Amino acid sequence: MRVLTAGLFFAFLTGMYCISFAQTKSSIIQGKVLTENNQPAEAATAVLLTASDSSILKSNLVNKNGQFEFTGLQPDSYLVLISKIGYVKVYAGPYKVTAGQKITANDIVLKLSDNQLQEVKVVARKPYIEVKPGKIVLSVQNSILAEGNSAFDILRQSPGVRVNSNETLSINGRQAALITIDGKPTNLTGDDLTSLLRSMQSSTIDQVEMISSPSAKYDASGGGIINIILKKGKNLGTNGTITAMAGYGKYYKSTAGIVFNNRTSKLNIFGNYTYDNNKGTRTITTNRNITYNDILSNYDVDYNNIQKTTNHNFKLGADYSINTKQTIGFLVSGIIREDGFAKNNDLYISNQSKLDSIIRARSNLDRGSSYLNYNINYNAVLDKSGRSISVDGNYSTYHRHSNEFITNSFFTPAGNTYRNDLDLENLSPSDIHIWTSKIDFVNPLTKTSRLEAGIKYNNASSNNNLVFGPKINNVYQADPNFSNRFLYTEAVSAGYINYINKIGKWDLTAGVRAENTHASGKSWGLNDNIPDVNTYNYFNLFPQAQISYEADKKNIIGISYNRGIHRPLYEDINPFLYYTDLYDYRAGNPQLKPEYTNTIQISHTYDQTFSTELYYTVTNNAYDFPVYYQNDSTKVNVTFRKNFGQIFVYGASFYAPVQFTRWWSGSFNLDAIYVRYKAYPRNGDFDRGKQDIIFGSTQNFTITNTLLGEISGRYETPTIYGINELKASYAVNAGISKQILDKRATLKLTVNDVFNTDRGRNHASYQNIDLSEVNKRDTRIVRLNFSYRFGKSTVKSANKRNTGNDDERRRTGN
Repeated sequence: MRVLTAGLFFAFLTGMYCISFAQTKSSIIQGKVLTENNQPAEAATAVLLTASDSSILKSNLVNKNGQFEFTGLQPDSYLVLISKIGYVKVYAGPYKVTAGQKITANDIVLKLSDNQLQEVKVVARKPYIEVKPGKIVLSVQNSILAEGNSAFDILRQSPGVRVNSNETLSINGRQAALITIDGKPTNLTGDDLTSLLRSMQSSTIDQVEMISSPSAKYDASGGGIINIILKKGKNLGTNGTITAMAGYGKYYKSTAGIVFNNRTSKLNIFGNYTYDNNKGTRTITTNRNITYNDILSNYDVDYNNIQKTTNHNFKLGADYSINTKQTIGFLVSGIIREDGFAKNNDLYISNQSKLDSIIRARSNLDRGSSYLNYNINYNAVLDKSGRSISVDGNYSTYHRHSNEFITNSFFTPAGNTYRNDLDLENLSPSDIHIWTSKIDFVNPLTKTSRLEAGIKYNNASSNNNLVFGPKINNVYQADPNFSNRFLYTEAVSAGYINYINKIGKWDLTAGVRAENTHASGKSWGLNDNIPDVNTYNYFNLFPQAQISYEADKKNIIGISYNRGIHRPLYEDINPFLYYTDLYDYRAGNPQLKPEYTNTIQISHTYDQTFSTELYYTVTNNAYDFPVYYQNDSTKVNVTFRKNFGQIFVYGASFYAPVQFTRWWSGSFNLDAIYVRYKAYPRNGDFDRGKQDIIFGSTQNFTITNTLLGEISGRYETPTIYGINELKASYAVNAGISKQILDKRATLKLTVNDVFNTDRGRNHASYQNIDLSEVNKRDTRIVRLNFSYRFGKSTVKSANKRNTGNDDERRRTGN
């Protein structure tokens, strides 16, 4: 608790320093912009420049009264650039500012342009991070390290995001977040979702939204929503971005891709394609101590894996405007992935600290997966009041083949074989089909209020086989103790209603979502004629409310409540026993039930930059962390998931940007929680709590107008995750960016994990378990990234589609 208290005190001091830095020592430039007829030039763009080199510092829009204002300025000499479509640009100044000074500029008058404007170029850069009540928005193109990395690396380095041992992302304490792309489902989880995010080059990403308190319109998610918005254009015409990346860690990495958009007055065609080819490593060292009949045994494993992966990630869609009020569209997206694994697993068995034997497992695993997602959608504005309806139909398929052949060799401490090799076959194909349909309706009540309502139906089926057994007389034979078939079906019917209103300085969103679930799991062994059946039927209500108050133009206070559900992955309820080595397995649990989370948040934002948030979450039926069952007699350990108990999280987060000089800026974020895990009585007397503090900082350097530099670092204190105690983790990244070819192309050189310190370290000591693990991936990687924009830089985007099966696609990871 002392570390947590110190962290919170540090956050308070940092906040007070940054706010006082902005309020007591900063200066202000303000003014008014008029047109030739002496009317306010509403929506004109005001850009603040340094007088010495004309570098851009800030920009904002002129309000309806024609006024603009720049705050938080340090002593210097500044220029102001005013631009508006159809008018001639105007430079005003220079304005020499001293500490604490407030300057009111003379009125700036815009004149109509004699020439027809053909194209507007955006000259100002958004900040990388914008903070809004209940939401953080990352503008990826404004970060060197973000734009040179994968979507997964962006997210794991983002403020408030946590990554657990199985690489699940969360933004509310430790509850898994729902991940969407353009509001559309990914249909993947686990290794497949991670692979997808790693293969998405950030040059194709425009923004990332981290929504900590989603409304009832979204699928109920206790861990919030992370929405990745891909780059598209904004007007009639054609545009696109071509990217290429070459990298090297221990082995090669490469990616190439294209994003394109073409729009006519009626038809918009859009899509993207990315090819990813890389080779990486992973090492896991596990030490397991077992005491049985007063004899201490040590089962120590060195696991090394070299993985070759190719990914084809594609999307093609079209929107057709039937008329000005109706649009119909379709979307096809997919991933085709091939993996080749070369695994080396050495198990050292010792008794009373004396090496007894060595078992070496060598295997080659060929795994391929493909998923296709088909969507058709219709949108219509029904009348002049603004009533609208949207309809989506969605069908997803997921297919996986996985063929592994394992050879176990047995050695004495002297290196002599003491028995014949044991050859094993491990085949685990899987097929998943998901049908989803949904209808959303919006009814404006007044100019500031509206009612939203919708229904959704989802039907999913998962068909899985496991064929596992030894080679006998040169023929592989299925072992009935391991081989079986599992069929899971699930139907979810949902409906929601939302009320949204703005009353003066108050904004209100309140709603409730109802979901009814019917699920059935059937499992057959090789010798079974009648399957084991588990059936579940349950109904849930998920209320949500968010209220925010705009105290003044810069201060917004908010409070929200959200109840969410996190259903198990399909593989987590599959009773298969997955082989790791002769003494280590992973198993599914058909009795696993969903976990439920209740979250309360209180937030304060200042000038859409400084953000402070307090939150409290309670999770019941918590299961989303590994537990172990160890047989001390046979020494076999099984890793699985179960509804373990409750999780209590008390948290505080803070984010602050600081402008040190006109060429050096930085941002600081702190997320401090106290997390407590309490087991249900049937699972023992586990009741532990510990702090978890994440501190991150990014430093940006403007070397020239076209040359930028960036350094970021992240540190997480020791904490707990379920029954595992985690050691501290930390990493530093660096990069440099150069614009070329008339600023249409960009070269970036980045280094991830400069000091090669990013690794997972955990220890579990509970009941008869005494297990330590170090997990290290290929993280120190040098990348050279090239991107080129072609066509118009402002081409109207394809409509964002939320196809409705976000959570179902999340759960299909295998």
